[in-house]
Amino acid sequence: KKIFSCIVDLANNETPFEAMQRELAEETSIKKIKVLKEIENWLEYELPPNLLGRIWKGRYRGQKQKWFIVKFLGNDSEINLNTKFPEFIEWKWINYNLLPEVIVDFKKKVYEKLKIEIINFIG
Repeated sequence: KKIFSCIVDLANNETPFEAMQRELAEETSIKKIKVLKEIENWLEYELPPNLLGRIWKGRYRGQKQKWFIVKFLGNDSEINLNTKFPEFIEWKWINYNLLPEVIVDFKKKVYEKLKIEIINFIG
């Protein structure tokens, strides 16, 4: 049986769009965005065996994620990773072609799909 975590807060009837906005603000302080496209399908990954039971308090086997292509309308100086519950130690802008190369192996297929979605969107 697969059990996946997801960023949508179902208890508060949160939509994927609302969850994306909340997560982006919580993790990076970014609030000024314009949504260009919602990726149609949910994307999933499973944790490798060596991480099962070790992260997320052992409650989940992976994640099911809803992705959006957004345009950042703010200034880089607004990006702040020192949030209430920090998840990252640094950030940088990268070319979308590099997405699959900068992620851990078990998430690589998700990022390869995202790269294709971005390429198709750009045309």
